[in-house]
Amino acid sequence: MFGMVRPCRHRLGEKLTAQWTAHLCGLCLALRGDHGQLARIVTNYDGLLVSVLTEAQSGGGGGRGRRTAGPCPLRGMRTASVAHGEGARLAAAVSLVLASAKVRDHVADGDGLLARRPVALAARRIAANWDRAGARTGLAVGFDTAVLVDAVDRQTGLEALAGPGTPILAVTEPTETATAAAFAHTAVLAGRPGNAEPLAEAGRLFGRLAHLLDAVEDRQADAVSGAWNPLTATGTSLAEARRLADDAVQGIRLALREVTWGAGDASGRDGAGAGLAHLLLVHELRRSVDRAFGTVPVCASHRPGPHGQQPPQGPYGSPYAGGGHPHAGGGAYGGGGAGGFGDGAPMPQPPRGRRGFWAGCGMFWLLCCTCRLCCAKEYEGPWSRKKREGCCRDCDCDGCDCCCPCDGC
Repeated sequence: MFGMVRPCRHRLGEKLTAQWTAHLCGLCLALRGDHGQLARIVTNYDGLLVSVLTEAQSGGGGGRGRRTAGPCPLRGMRTASVAHGEGARLAAAVSLVLASAKVRDHVADGDGLLARRPVALAARRIAANWDRAGARTGLAVGFDTAVLVDAVDRQTGLEALAGPGTPILAVTEPTETATAAAFAHTAVLAGRPGNAEPLAEAGRLFGRLAHLLDAVEDRQADAVSGAWNPLTATGTSLAEARRLADDAVQGIRLALREVTWGAGDASGRDGAGAGLAHLLLVHELRRSVDRAFGTVPVCASHRPGPHGQQPPQGPYGSPYAGGGHPHAGGGAYGGGGAGGFGDGAPMPQPPRGRRGFWAGCGMFWLLCCTCRLCCAKEYEGPWSRKKREGCCRDCDCDGCDCCCPCDGC
């Protein structure tokens, strides 16, 4: 499972954790039910936002739009109430098409085993099947996935033309268009067409943010491997990327104010599921930005030592010496001071390369079967090798009670 919105159960609280898990399991089961077991590997945290938004607008919580799912190893062989219906199916369609695009991108780059022609042919066949499956499910809920496919096709051409001086927003535009269409269609499914415009704006900014944060997190690894990176290719600085990311988070917050939620007022504070949508798209997105740029509040691993010493701070308040989080392009790879990662600080080892598609699939199932995806304090992403946090791990939260009404949000 992947995605930039990865909330912790301690911040969600018991009630919202149950809702979030219901949508995650609902997406997974919608993929399995319509397209078979293999399709479940495209389950991702960001995709379930489509299901969350649909339910929040329709007021489908409290048992409506839910069904009881059977025992699952990832739930400790317990049954659970999971999201069911058009929102989950739309999330499945979007996830399939975008996963297909990821596979084709890996094939084009010749990653790992995909450099071998027979494996590449098999991967292309799977990607084509996912495209068709996504189109069928999209058609069943009235969504034309052609807009997603077109965005993916245009992305390749834009990247080939991009160079120093090209506006970074010209590169993020296809992703923005795709996510705007998906978010807007939730208003159609919920029977609230008046929400389509503000949700399209929120989706557009969400797509921009996803593209920017992925580029920031991959910047160092891409520099080592020589892979194409939008920030490096366009000459966009980390400071400018941070400004755009902060503006996107603010824009999403303002757009959500214009949305009418189900079973509640315009603020959505009384609506079923609206609280979860607000937390994920306002609070957790802000944390995702902080995490990508190395400005997450001090956690247990960076508490003061036994004699009260504090870890050194970088320009973004990062606990890494000499300038920024090492995976956000600081130090010797840019963004850091002249002294790299600080006097006397060891130079971090460059990250290992991405796993190929099939190797990543194998690692994904291993992580699933050992419950590391949900319970590990930290694990290595199956494809990207990025450090991830288990969604149900025992964490040290910053003390913000995000489950209560947020005045001023």
